[in-house]
Amino acid sequence: MYEPVGGDIDIEERRKRILDLLQRDGKVKVTDLSKLFGTSEVTIRGDLDGLEGQGLLQRVHGGAISNYKNYYNMTFHDRTETNEEEKRSIATEAASMISDGDTVIIGSGTTPLYVMRELKNHKNLIVITNSLPVAHEAGFNRNLNVVIMLGGTINLQYGFVSGDDAINQLNRYKADKLILSSDGVSSEFGVTTYHHLEAELYRRMIALADQRILVADYTKIGRANFARIEDIDKIDCLVSNHNANKDELEAIKEKGVEVRTV
Repeated sequence: MYEPVGGDIDIEERRKRILDLLQRDGKVKVTDLSKLFGTSEVTIRGDLDGLEGQGLLQRVHGGAISNYKNYYNMTFHDRTETNEEEKRSIATEAASMISDGDTVIIGSGTTPLYVMRELKNHKNLIVITNSLPVAHEAGFNRNLNVVIMLGGTINLQYGFVSGDDAINQLNRYKADKLILSSDGVSSEFGVTTYHHLEAELYRRMIALADQRILVADYTKIGRANFARIEDIDKIDCLVSNHNANKDELEAIKEKGVEVRTV
């Protein structure tokens, strides 16, 4: 159940809030939304039908579920602009956990890219990455000691490297910290990704780092995706947003993971 929204809001604002709830919880009910917005169930069904027509959700009996697969059809650039403020906040917090002189493995994804940008004032870092955008961003940082770009099979759409060659090269190194993102974070199903070819490389990153930091905006919390990377208790710290699913965050804490929300 949601806290009722005070005051009148127009249809666009109401539909935006419905999408925000879908991103956070993965599903909404007509009855709950009707009480939340103080409007009729007929009006809410109209909202959901309209949003489904735009491809932004999927209608089910009594409500709707998130059509999150749309995110995977975005370009990398479009992904960087999705939930940008939330990702930047997470990146600032995660970067504060990195010390000068650390060896840091940075995985692929938009939030790790924002973390790399936040490391501009850190000195003498060794950065190991499978992300072309992260390596490119690191090239502008003159304070870094070494940048190692893993070699392997390139996913041209999203700019990451995976495969046996990347894993074999990664096995040569040991890291102080890992900055990892994922497409799903669940207390039950663990850390998951849509890109199954990257999962094994991520498992090796987790094994080779002393401190494993998972950066995931609120839309990823409580989700489980196609390929499982590891159990959630293999992560030391999860950095997410205040508006992430609180029940799921508590369940993750109970697995022994430090949870930081920003």
